[in-house]
Amino acid sequence: MFLRPTEIVEKFKLSSGMVVADFGSGSGHYAIAAAKELRGTGTVYAIDVQKDLLAAVKTEAESKHLNNLEIIWGDVENDKGSRLADESVDFVIISNLLFQAQDKAAIARETRRVLKIGGMAAIIDWSDSFGGTGPTPNMVVPKSKAEEIFIMEDFKLEKELDAGSHHYGMIFKKNSSSVNKSLNNSHFL
Repeated sequence: MFLRPTEIVEKFKLSSGMVVADFGSGSGHYAIAAAKELRGTGTVYAIDVQKDLLAAVKTEAESKHLNNLEIIWGDVENDKGSRLADESVDFVIISNLLFQAQDKAAIARETRRVLKIGGMAAIIDWSDSFGGTGPTPNMVVPKSKAEEIFIMEDFKLEKELDAGSHHYGMIFKKNSSSVNKSLNNSHFL
């Protein structure tokens, strides 16, 4: 079984009014599913470096009347690359991104920066290379390595998710503050 974003997002237990960021949103399957799950409340940010993909996500969100989904052109491998404010997000989705990233730890740091204390991050990535689909074997980030990267950034593994036969899924919780300054209610820098 391959990924089914809608089913996986249901496992996140998102609640009304949450702020969700989809890092490396790509074609937006998770961002769209999260926006639907929030039932018009809260905000979902689809963040990607590819403008053409973001335009397609925006078009799909508009066609589905998802007014709680916003797109951001950003690079989450850069410091403050998501363009979101410190500790402004309740939940971060990172799906099929680690295997593509040059600096995987930078993604964990950016996740930590934007998450509120106690916020959660879901990591879904390839567990293997499957018959020419997905990454080449040398690009696959083993689950143990992904877990290590996030634990090094002061995340705690809360639970593992069934993400299909060729993916792994984990939900991490942010343990403590990553910033030492007063915050405002703005979600942007």
